[in-house]
Amino acid sequence: MSLDNLKSAVPDYAKDLKLNLGSVIGSSDLPQQQLWGTVLACAIASRSPKVLRELEPEAKANLSPEAYTAAKSAAAVMAMNNVFYRTRHLLSDPEYGTLRAGLRMNVIGNPGVEKVDFELWSLAVSAINGCGQCLDSHEQVLRKAGVDRETVQEAFKIAAVIQAVGTTLDAEAALAE
Repeated sequence: MSLDNLKSAVPDYAKDLKLNLGSVIGSSDLPQQQLWGTVLACAIASRSPKVLRELEPEAKANLSPEAYTAAKSAAAVMAMNNVFYRTRHLLSDPEYGTLRAGLRMNVIGNPGVEKVDFELWSLAVSAINGCGQCLDSHEQVLRKAGVDRETVQEAFKIAAVIQAVGTTLDAEAALAE
């Protein structure tokens, strides 16, 4: 099983990550599509080849083809949006916030899955990429749709753990070279 392979690859000094990986994925209260879409989008956003190789097959097995594509789309569009909106937010000149973005992001309006699922995946990717403006935007959409704070937090817990595991495993791989 891919999750087991990933957990076994985590070094002893990062035992907390191994335990957290098992709990945020193995004991999640999220519905399967929300869970595995979040896992896949975060594995992509982590930029860790090992994490993506280990988690992608299990995500693909637990998602419909439409959800699988939508989760990858969330990671892709948020990779662009997080840089764009984070940069606009960080610039001290507020006039940038009044300019038209002029970037295509049609998938947000028609992701091919339930809007709530796509928003959850987008929020999780935004947590990894550190875009406060995108986090606020997606969290507000989720809350207006009736999603509770515990569900929102579950998504960014998954993001935090997957990112930490990716960072740790990539560091170990670099040190082993």
